[in-house]
Amino acid sequence: MNVLDKRSLGAGLGAAVLACAVLPVVLPPYWIYLAISAAISAVIMQSFGVIVGRAGVISLCQMSFAAIGAWVVLRLNVAEAPGGFYLWLILGGLAAVPVGVAIGLPALRIRGVNLAVVTFGFAVSTDIVLNVNEFPGAKDLTTLDRPAPFDTDGGYFVFCMIVFTVLAVALGIIGKTRLGLSWYELRHSERSAAAHGISVARSKLAAFAISAFVAGIGGGLLAGQLSLVVPQNFAMGQSLALFAVAVMIGPHHPEGAVIGGVFGAIMGTIMEKISLPQDFGGVLFGVGALLALRSGLSQTDLTRMRKREAGARKLLKAAEEEPAGDRAADGKAETPAVPAAPRPAGDRTPLLTVKGMTVKFGEVVALDAVDLTVPEGGVVGLIGPNGAGKSTFIAAVSGFVGYQGAVDLAGRPLDRLSPNKRATLGLRRTFQTTAIAPELTQYEYLTIGAGRRLTRAEADELLEFFGCPPGQVPVSIVDAGSRRLLDVAAAIAARPKVALLDEPAAGQSAAESLTLGARLAAVPEAFGVSILLVEHDMELVQAVCEEVTVLDFGNVIASGPTGEVLEDPAVRAAYLGAADVPAS
Repeated sequence: MNVLDKRSLGAGLGAAVLACAVLPVVLPPYWIYLAISAAISAVIMQSFGVIVGRAGVISLCQMSFAAIGAWVVLRLNVAEAPGGFYLWLILGGLAAVPVGVAIGLPALRIRGVNLAVVTFGFAVSTDIVLNVNEFPGAKDLTTLDRPAPFDTDGGYFVFCMIVFTVLAVALGIIGKTRLGLSWYELRHSERSAAAHGISVARSKLAAFAISAFVAGIGGGLLAGQLSLVVPQNFAMGQSLALFAVAVMIGPHHPEGAVIGGVFGAIMGTIMEKISLPQDFGGVLFGVGALLALRSGLSQTDLTRMRKREAGARKLLKAAEEEPAGDRAADGKAETPAVPAAPRPAGDRTPLLTVKGMTVKFGEVVALDAVDLTVPEGGVVGLIGPNGAGKSTFIAAVSGFVGYQGAVDLAGRPLDRLSPNKRATLGLRRTFQTTAIAPELTQYEYLTIGAGRRLTRAEADELLEFFGCPPGQVPVSIVDAGSRRLLDVAAAIAARPKVALLDEPAAGQSAAESLTLGARLAAVPEAFGVSILLVEHDMELVQAVCEEVTVLDFGNVIASGPTGEVLEDPAVRAAYLGAADVPAS
């Protein structure tokens, strides 16, 4: 936990304690009631924070999960079940979990507006069911008694704040785990997440389950506040309004959940005081949500990012001012020495073996019976003109595209395995276009890539090796070239058997490209990772690759030692044209 996180946690806990100590004493009864409503809304907003703020999934049914929690609490109350309100509250949250998982299943196939329709449909269905079937206790007016010592309004406000704080701390801890960090990556690129060995299905379902549990807890708290509830307390319109607030404010941060809860609790009162229709508040939230969607970041994200960037710029400035002996003048690690020439590929064990790789898109043959081998400890190149099938080859080998043929990694067939399973077994890849969540620091992104919590020394070694900025620097202020280097570092961080690098030098200057080449050439010896390099930069390919395979229109037109292949007339005609190949 960095200094900023510790300060935020301390400030948040202090604010919670102060609110519990002061507000019940100084506020009149009506405002204490509104404060309870705000605290409960803040709890429900945290459920939006998980599914919308972190995972980036459009969910319009969180109040339906809250209704399930309230129903279970009231049903246990009517049955006079043992355990009391505290246990009933937890059981209400747990009862919402399987429903949340069931609603999350369509998210494995659909997303965006289509998923919004599914979740909204569930909210509508819940409205219909609740209006036909009364909540337990409503018919005979069996009310729910609050537990001592929180039976007064002031005491119940304290209890709601305690629940909110416990959930905020728990979600903060989860957010620092690989599961929590994976949600940020899912929001920006599911393909990148799968390439890092993350199960997209498991992560999404976990987000739905946890968000449903939190919403169920919020519903149980609402039942405790009102003693009896009616369907209108969980109307689908409330889910829509709270979703708009979530997009605008950002309830995945505790302060955002509190602000959203306060807005949700007092907006109706404010509209009444200024003689405006109640629905006008929803219009304001909707406009704010559209502005947030346009910028891609909520207000709390923007505020936190500015604070982190301010501190990070000081780190970058300090790194640039380090003595030349410690760091290169451009603020990057010195280029590692190029290792001695490796043994011929034929003398080493084949690590990645691809045979008869054929990919068709309808009637178009993108790859036609391609064979390729990456030996242990080797750096092999895959080149060809645009549209030759290079990226399709990497996508097929890593499991993102269906194919005919065979892919073996260290003697193990991979053909029936998903992309994340292949990544877990030691086959990692990068993409031509990086999609790294800007909210993450480089340390956090390396944690995702490695699949485990790296020690600070391990992370610093990787970042220095590839010439990346200091690890505390957020991705939001890292330039495009450094992001590509970070992507490569994240792939290597897992210590895979083979890393498939798709044009890692794109956008780099000639000098930077050669520097990267020296680093890639040293990777097998330094980290025990073999590399398949897709590149257009012939100088880089010559400097790094011991062997190269050339594709043209999905067919292999040459394969062998780099120098010999680049002198092949067929390669010159298809790829290099009339240009001379630089001398090795």
